[in-house]
Amino acid sequence: MSQPTARRGGMVWALVITSVAGFMAALDNLVVTTALPSIRKDLGGALGDLEWTVSAYTLTFAVLLMFGAALGDRFGRRRLFLVGITVFTGASAAAAMAPGIESLIAARAVQGVGAAIMMPLTLTLLTAAVPAAKRGMAYGIWGAVNGLAVASGPLIGGSLTEHISWHWIFWLNVPLGLALLPLARLRLSESYGTGAPLDFPGTLLASGGLFGIVYGLVRGPADGWTSSLVLAGLFAGSALFAGFIIYSVNAKNPMLPMRLFRSRAFSGINAASLLMFLGMFGSIFLLSQYMQGVLGYSPTEAGLRMLPWTGMPMLVAPIAGILSDRIGGRPVVAAGLFLQAAGLGWMSYVVTTDVSYGAQLPGLILSGIGMALFFAPASNLVMSSVRPQEQGIASGANNALREVGGALGIAVMASIFSAQGGYQTAQTFVDGLKPALVTGAAVVALAGVATLMIPTRRRAAELAATSESAEPADRAGSAGSSGSDSVLENAGH
Repeated sequence: MSQPTARRGGMVWALVITSVAGFMAALDNLVVTTALPSIRKDLGGALGDLEWTVSAYTLTFAVLLMFGAALGDRFGRRRLFLVGITVFTGASAAAAMAPGIESLIAARAVQGVGAAIMMPLTLTLLTAAVPAAKRGMAYGIWGAVNGLAVASGPLIGGSLTEHISWHWIFWLNVPLGLALLPLARLRLSESYGTGAPLDFPGTLLASGGLFGIVYGLVRGPADGWTSSLVLAGLFAGSALFAGFIIYSVNAKNPMLPMRLFRSRAFSGINAASLLMFLGMFGSIFLLSQYMQGVLGYSPTEAGLRMLPWTGMPMLVAPIAGILSDRIGGRPVVAAGLFLQAAGLGWMSYVVTTDVSYGAQLPGLILSGIGMALFFAPASNLVMSSVRPQEQGIASGANNALREVGGALGIAVMASIFSAQGGYQTAQTFVDGLKPALVTGAAVVALAGVATLMIPTRRRAAELAATSESAEPADRAGSAGSSGSDSVLENAGH
């Protein structure tokens, strides 16, 4: 059973520790992209090798997220959080000192392992430390920091590469990690999940399925969608993941209980998260290149001009968290997703080879406000849609779906971009960018529709009242009751 973290240092320390750890893990998704030319100049390697410096991290991170959360639930969340920080920090130092492209790829893969252990536990540890009435605000700050990391990865990577050295995109993590280790040890309390034994068959099926799917998605644009390895990864991964779902329905103590998806709150917010990251990751991936390759900005200049989008979470997300406490997360998340869709739609309308910054600004601002309104309430919805002892695996599942969505977004956007345009000239880049952004806007709008699956506060109260009258001895009814109770708590936050 989880123990309150507050007795060791309160929610402020928990918020600082988990936000910094989440920032480190989220930042490394895209921080390498703008440093690839410099890395190639120093370490050599073909284009495929350079792509693996991004893909190796994405693969291990996405594949092991649920397993990392399960380990934390079983052996102690703080203990595994410390292990994750240690692995991530050591791998970051190894990446900074890599003598060749192969060793850099290996270090990036190990970084992903550490991040997969660390990232889902940040939300679980934060939830344990913060009183329910203040979680919206705490999630708002946590979401703002993580959103900033995802969106500003190209800016930070480009600035460090341009003004210091590409090595510093990895050295940056080392002092942060070393500072977090004693703080986490002293200021966070230990907590556990259900105490059920590790689900090794489920872990193997889920990890194998995620590996195949994510491998196919990240390698598809580079190797071709008809490549034998890409097709094998997609088909085998899909089959293994289908097997994981069937197994989990019938297993006694599954890693991810499928009954959680009976809750419209849990299934709705997870669908929205996958779709939102699909549209957002792919759009940022292409727009950061557009700013530099077409409009001629340096990496730093491009990053600064994207601040109305990337920096907005720092201003708006805490407010969004407070709003979700007062009126519920559903309307805040839905509004955010529709605003981000409108922003991407605006960008698709105005992009040309010489568009002024003033014409881009409304789209950047709308996208920034939309992203900020999403992150904090979405985290609150995920964590309050399950029982406390299941929050670790719920966080792991949600983060895994976000990573799959991000990988899918880059794959889909890159394929649309390549089919309709290319890198040959500024005009061909714009020709490919426009339909990709339209697709991103449509996908994010669909995420907004998925959010509307989540029950309203009144409907949640009705479900809770119904569940309280159910027979407590009925096992199936009890499972449904816990889901309905969680929906009520969800609507309240």
